[in-house]
Amino acid sequence: MANKAQNKHRLRVSTLDTQKPTAFEMTPAATARKAIAAQLELLDLRKLRFTGDIRATGESNWTLEGLLGATVVQPCVVTLEPVTTRLDVPVLREFIDGLEQPAEEDEEIEISPDDNSEPLGSHIDLEAVMVEALSLALPLYPRADGAELAETNFAPEGIQPMRDEDTKPFAGLASLRDKLEKGE
Repeated sequence: MANKAQNKHRLRVSTLDTQKPTAFEMTPAATARKAIAAQLELLDLRKLRFTGDIRATGESNWTLEGLLGATVVQPCVVTLEPVTTRLDVPVLREFIDGLEQPAEEDEEIEISPDDNSEPLGSHIDLEAVMVEALSLALPLYPRADGAELAETNFAPEGIQPMRDEDTKPFAGLASLRDKLEKGE
């Protein structure tokens, strides 16, 4: 019976209705959210809901359209304080029959950032799609309100320390322009 519960979000493509959409709704229990939070290195995953439908497109392709809602807690990149973020993102995946994957795992392939296409297998794993969509939607650099990086200087006395602004690509050109304008 546990096996049946584990596979309820892993849909066998051959049993999906080709004439009408197959609706789904996932709201993982606290233990599952805790496991996902650990996998994604979150402090907490308070809420998670994934709803939508899967419908046949073309002769043998499938489209998954859904909405992912989550409340995540991540450490602030500056202070390490907990930062709570509410996410509501649309999810779109195209499962294409005959789409080839690279022959070898080490082989590099270029993927467009807008590419939502995946090879169609015998099953569509809704949980894997949900976790992937959540990981892609997470803020890369969460910051607590008012958290700012302070500038630190490590230079011996008498030497002008290098500032962040000095490392910008056109900082040297700007100072040269300023010198030329002053006639130096």
